[in-house]
Amino acid sequence: MEILKNKHASVRIGSSNPDHHLFNNNGVWWLHYTSYPTPTTSKRIRRSLKTRDVTLARHQRDTILKDLFGGVGK
Repeated sequence: MEILKNKHASVRIGSSNPDHHLFNNNGVWWLHYTSYPTPTTSKRIRRSLKTRDVTLARHQRDTILKDLFGGVGK
């Protein structure tokens, strides 16, 4: 398992699960991760990927996480 962190967010990436940080809500894929707006608080971020296609959802997730972590990640 890989853990990526920066001052704004943290994610755990399990290579055995291609759908990490994704969940399907009534057919629409969503991304979720934890954000740390201050050193003492945390906030769960949930964002609709607005697609019913899991392949597109994985691509969008990877793009968002790469942007969030400065090119680091999957």
